[in-house]
Amino acid sequence: MGGPDGELGASLRYLNQRYSAPWNEIKGVLTDIGTEELAHMEMIQAILYQLTRNLSIDEIKKSGFDTYFVDHTAGIYPVAASGTPFTASYFQSKGDIVTDLNEDLAAEQKARTTYDNILRLIDDPDVRDPIKYLRERELVHYQRFGEALRLATDNLDSKNFYAFNPSFDK
Repeated sequence: MGGPDGELGASLRYLNQRYSAPWNEIKGVLTDIGTEELAHMEMIQAILYQLTRNLSIDEIKKSGFDTYFVDHTAGIYPVAASGTPFTASYFQSKGDIVTDLNEDLAAEQKARTTYDNILRLIDDPDVRDPIKYLRERELVHYQRFGEALRLATDNLDSKNFYAFNPSFDK
């Protein structure tokens, strides 16, 4: 949820990038996916809560959850699997539509890989099924960002953007 490839960073990335997106269609994609990532974060939080809510102190110690427990008890806190707390440096917003959409494409693939890795480790169907759903959504997001990048490059090419950029003429 809170790691460098987690749902929190994805949501913040897309919802911040939407403001500098030059076309409404792409702003819509960024808004839709950014909002959906918030729902994904809620799903991950629910899974984490269900897995940790009834742990005994012995189970906490045995599982290596004790250092987290000291700081947060069983409260949900945005950290990477390694225990590193969430930081805004996990996401980018450059204000350049081509750069941002390429960042988004890469982010969706990194999230997919994270879900693939989770699925390799987990055999509980109550965890696997929602993770498989989230993985599928990463693929859809990747496709939508690919469509947005095609739209952006078509629009940029039509304005000969690469040869003339009025903001640099001053």
